[in-house]
Amino acid sequence: MLKDNLLLDSTRPFSYKKNNDVGCPEHSSEGVPSSWYALRVSYSRELKIQEALNGLGVRTFVPMMWKKCLDKQGAMERKKLVPAVGNLCFAYWTKPAIEDFIRGFGESSPVHFYWDRTAGRPLIVSDKAMDDFMKVSSTLDEDLIYITEITGKLREGQTVKVKEGPFEGVEGKVVRIRKSRRILVELPGMLAVATTYIAPEKLEILR
Repeated sequence: MLKDNLLLDSTRPFSYKKNNDVGCPEHSSEGVPSSWYALRVSYSRELKIQEALNGLGVRTFVPMMWKKCLDKQGAMERKKLVPAVGNLCFAYWTKPAIEDFIRGFGESSPVHFYWDRTAGRPLIVSDKAMDDFMKVSSTLDEDLIYITEITGKLREGQTVKVKEGPFEGVEGKVVRIRKSRRILVELPGMLAVATTYIAPEKLEILR
């Protein structure tokens, strides 16, 4: 499961210090390329961190899903868009700029890098994997399935590319979940999302 290793005071005001080195992508270290970084955010502040980053001109993504909620009287159900995976926000920026952004919160920062322990550095998601993940997640289909524990069995399916429809261009593994053929799009080391049903004739076998 995705876990937050930070133990923070949830009553602490949400704020960060903005200085001349943090704020706009053009203030990033010259020559350092932007990449998709996964950020761990404490106490369900994903959307607040996303708003702060967007305000700095940074491209971000928080996977969302529809969830049935009770009204204030605790009776009628209504649908509400909520983060599909807790404590997670993606940011397309440079590592030095994100480090400055994190330091701007002080010692009790509510945001931190997800760490790639194998590589010994913050986890970076490839552009292709992120584009496919966003394409699937952004449909907001209620039949999408998010998986945070990816077993070896799920990786055994054929690698395919979707040829048409809302998932056109998406690459992933063919899996069968809930008696339905789906395409599993994985962000290595983190999580995956399984599409809705896709007919075989819409798939191109890659390997």
